[in-house]
Amino acid sequence: MHLDFSQIDFRYIAEGMYTTLEFTVLAAIFGFVWGAVLSLFKISSIAPLKWFAVFYTSIFRGTPLILMIALVYFATPQLTQYDITALQAGVITLGLNSAAYISETIRAGILAIDKGQREAAIALGVPYRQMMLDIIFPQALKNILPAMVNESIALLKDSALVSTIGALDILRRATIVGANTFLYFEPLIFAALLYYVMVMLLTLAARSLERRLRRSD
Repeated sequence: MHLDFSQIDFRYIAEGMYTTLEFTVLAAIFGFVWGAVLSLFKISSIAPLKWFAVFYTSIFRGTPLILMIALVYFATPQLTQYDITALQAGVITLGLNSAAYISETIRAGILAIDKGQREAAIALGVPYRQMMLDIIFPQALKNILPAMVNESIALLKDSALVSTIGALDILRRATIVGANTFLYFEPLIFAALLYYVMVMLLTLAARSLERRLRRSD
């Protein structure tokens, strides 16, 4: 076995972290907001909203993410005549997919809150919107934080799929270096190391946040 790390442009690969984080952060924000809305649909007493949210979740659970990315990126110009960018296609698809799973997590967190708190808020005349934002949601988020961290980690790793539509993320840059040097193990193992470090940093940050939330109880 012959390894030659001297020919690998590690800096070029590492610059892909900015692209990876851009996709991850934007998709996470979009996914959380839309996922929160879907979770409210799922617990709503309005049947069409509940049916829509359940059907929506089943679509993304039942189809490969890489297929959805390809569909959004390649089919959008054909259907709408809009030349969508890799960033837009990746963020939209990753965000929509993440929202499907986040909605289930948030829904479970909301339903886990003691019903007595809702009844007390209603008895005091607290409007539904204010009750959800000020009373139910904050408590639910504390309970589902570990699950949300896991979803964020999954999103970070899934962002590697945007390399299939030409985005210059970590994986794409590693494969370019491999193609130019005919050495694939070295750049790919370095890419794996970068993903591992990013995931570990996210995990440590989440644990620190969990400890702060527990102290604030």
